[in-house]
Amino acid sequence: MPYVNIKITEEGATSEQKARLIEGVTNLLKEVLGKNPATTVVVIDEVPMENWGIAGEQVSLRRKRGL
Repeated sequence: MPYVNIKITEEGATSEQKARLIEGVTNLLKEVLGKNPATTVVVIDEVPMENWGIAGEQVSLRRKRGL
């Protein structure tokens, strides 16, 4: 039973976008590894930008600087 955890910054991904991610990952596991979609679990975690860091600083600060 595959378990996939997708973490994205909390920036307003729509329900439709999340549904496409879940469907796409499920299909990819079926196509590449032959996994059964009925037993494939996909979880999307939305992380506040203040809790996500790159290169030693919060993403929220990087975004304010245009990075």
